[in-house]
Amino acid sequence: MEGQPLTVIIEYSEYNDSVAGLVRRIGSMDVAFSVSVDGRQTRIDLADVYYIENVDRKMFVYTGSDVYRLDATMAQTEEMSADTDLVRISRTCIINTGHLREIRQVKNSHLEAVLDNGEMLIVSRKYLQDIKKVFQRG
Repeated sequence: MEGQPLTVIIEYSEYNDSVAGLVRRIGSMDVAFSVSVDGRQTRIDLADVYYIENVDRKMFVYTGSDVYRLDATMAQTEEMSADTDLVRISRTCIINTGHLREIRQVKNSHLEAVLDNGEMLIVSRKYLQDIKKVFQRG
């Protein structure tokens, strides 16, 4: 029913990484960002976010087809998105690993994140362990 809270019951024989991941994903379904575009405010659900980038001290949220201005700092964004699929890949970029297809090595030992829409982003070696954890928890 509309307006009623959704109750989710998870039954499991053993609490493991898969169950923890499921609980985390369900919890992140309510995460949304208040963004602006063309002078108007709107909300973007976490599932629609491909990545968030800091450009010239301004934060931008990228979806599959649009770019929105986010009125927050990188630290605030990380705090809002704790325990979600958002992972920092560089000093200026956070990606939604729900849209991450692969990490690949390119020339000069650089690493690149390829999103499911074909977008490619550079991964800093400093944040590589965070990305590896995502692939390990599957």
